[in-house]
Amino acid sequence: METGEEFGPWLARQLKLAGKTQAELAQELDMTRAAVSAWITGRSTPRPTVMADIAKALGTDLGTVHTRTTDTQAGLPVTWYHRPGYPDGGRELGNAAAFAFDADVQVLARETCQNSLDERLTGNGRPVRVRYTLHELTGEHLDAFREAILWNDLFPHYSAVSELAGNQKVGRVVDAGVRDMYEKGRLVLLRIDDYNASGLTGDDYADGKFAAVVRRQLESLKSGRSAGGSYGLGKATLWATSALGLVLINSTLSVPHEGRTERRVIGRLELPWREVDGRPYAGPAWFGRPDPNSQGAEVARSWWADEDTVERLRLSRDGDEPGTSFLIVGAHDVASLEADHGDREGDDAEEGTDEDTRDIKRMHERLVQALGRDFWAAMTGGGGRLPLLEVSVRALRNDNEVVVEETTVDPTVEQPSRTRALKAFYEGTTVDRLTEAGQVAIRSVPLRLPLSGGGTSGTLGTHQAVLLITDADSDKDRPPNQVHSLRGNRMTVRRATVPNLPLGTNPFQGVLLAGEAAGESAPFALEAEEFLRAAEPPEHDRWGQTEELTLRWSPSAYRRISRLTTEVNSAVRELVARPKRTRGEGGEALRKALTVKSRPKAKVPTGPVVPVLEGLQAEIGEAGEWRITAEVSIPRGDEIVPMAPVALVDVRSGGRPKLEWAELEAIDGCEIDEGILRFAPGVRRATFRGATDVTSHPVRTALTRLVLELRAGRGSDA
Repeated sequence: METGEEFGPWLARQLKLAGKTQAELAQELDMTRAAVSAWITGRSTPRPTVMADIAKALGTDLGTVHTRTTDTQAGLPVTWYHRPGYPDGGRELGNAAAFAFDADVQVLARETCQNSLDERLTGNGRPVRVRYTLHELTGEHLDAFREAILWNDLFPHYSAVSELAGNQKVGRVVDAGVRDMYEKGRLVLLRIDDYNASGLTGDDYADGKFAAVVRRQLESLKSGRSAGGSYGLGKATLWATSALGLVLINSTLSVPHEGRTERRVIGRLELPWREVDGRPYAGPAWFGRPDPNSQGAEVARSWWADEDTVERLRLSRDGDEPGTSFLIVGAHDVASLEADHGDREGDDAEEGTDEDTRDIKRMHERLVQALGRDFWAAMTGGGGRLPLLEVSVRALRNDNEVVVEETTVDPTVEQPSRTRALKAFYEGTTVDRLTEAGQVAIRSVPLRLPLSGGGTSGTLGTHQAVLLITDADSDKDRPPNQVHSLRGNRMTVRRATVPNLPLGTNPFQGVLLAGEAAGESAPFALEAEEFLRAAEPPEHDRWGQTEELTLRWSPSAYRRISRLTTEVNSAVRELVARPKRTRGEGGEALRKALTVKSRPKAKVPTGPVVPVLEGLQAEIGEAGEWRITAEVSIPRGDEIVPMAPVALVDVRSGGRPKLEWAELEAIDGCEIDEGILRFAPGVRRATFRGATDVTSHPVRTALTRLVLELRAGRGSDA
């Protein structure tokens, strides 16, 4: 029979949970206290006949005492612990980390799947398997689930929050979630299970993955430079997607804790400050077994649940493979609901459609779409290289009714052209230039890495990123002419359309592999991983100026990424350009049959011409930065002077303070090279956009006016 924790530590904890002393147990067993002490310290173990008496004294069965894979049900029961209000009267009206993300299942899919990728067990070479299950409960199934989570104990807290709904956002969301459950008689659960992952290892309170997820905010314990997460914000999407602010967790550990690995269960509730029965509560609450070591045995800690408990909590896992199950209670998807409402307005002929079923189907569809869009590369293998990830999505009602069959996300269906390109790279079947349909062209693109703290004044080395280009050949490949950029964990970080393509360019799709994605043997692959990871914001959806990049390198380090973008766009235009015809090719008979009178060409001014700023749109961004879109008019001429856009703060007297750029991006008719606008010959108009670096603002943006100038050369103040 499988055994879990050592008998001594297990018995010591059971006595604490039951509120018994060693002396009291010895008296019930008619044995000496020294004998009980010897069991607890591991100097001896009780005889089999005594095991039955111990089980009776603890109010449990003999099997639990023998296996010790769960706690007894005697003593302190599983309950909710609500953090008391702060003694100084401070109030937190919601978890600020949750406001970093929208209540959108596509955002949830990106963040949670990235976390599972980062926690993949690498020793066995297998991919991490992630399953998303949408589960709607109604009727007696809903009643049984509410009983399992002790809903009656939670309801007074939800009622208190609802009373504050008119004053703050979290209260309004929670109030709407509770009303939806009661008025429609349903509750939507969204469970995310991963397998072949590390699980929530470590102590309940000390440093470890469990505490980082369940107890703390803004803590990331990701290991490895290729990890996608780095801010500790992604886990907040779990609670942001719950209209009730409630997530239950069941983890199977890759490293034993307290001698066990299976069914480590905890729940966390995120509510704003509230007052219940005259007592203030700070916000979060935990669902677990009271910790006898805490003051008054009030604080709830994780517990080792039995199979019946995890089944009632809808947390049962398939097998004993390590990983974690997160159950989002009251899952809602604002974007899905809005899209579904629009579909119904334009489809009045459809009768008998169940609104709740459509919600689940729509969420299912959006999950598949997001997972295929963001993780197609992680799901692609070839040339002896295995996929890192397998993902599926399903939808159920009341445990057994299948609403949508389980759908395995197939990268060849969701991203056929890019998947073909990546496989060709893995299998070594790429070509130097596209000459036939279905080919994949390859080109190396340099990323010049700065010295730490050196900015543009020094270069550590040049990392050769890999650019892949192939034809776009499916309706799934929309929009066309985009490059997906990714690094070691193979999640799409950046999606960008290539500007200024030659006329008549055939639709294509591109992939940029940087860091370890370019190959572990690529020069400076690890350093590129570290640099690009620091250049990603919390959303991990672009590379650009970040505080991490500024602190570890310099305020100008982002220009290395701007230069990479310029190099990529230039390489793409070269690869997709159609070869020029020779004078003897095609149309000769037509040319002989036509008489064309040429008109004298207009005289083009000689010498350099200076572009002029013609239009400007500006707004203040969420972080307090200026965001601008500018139009440039270019006179006719045989040489166009490069220009530097300069952002200034308008003042009444004295020199105008200069603002640094956090982002500069060419839209049309130009390229940006280390902050300089460069124009192709013959271009008459150009457009670019940018965002200022908030750290360079001398005062709050709302109190200033912006002046944008185009200066010749490098835009110096001289």
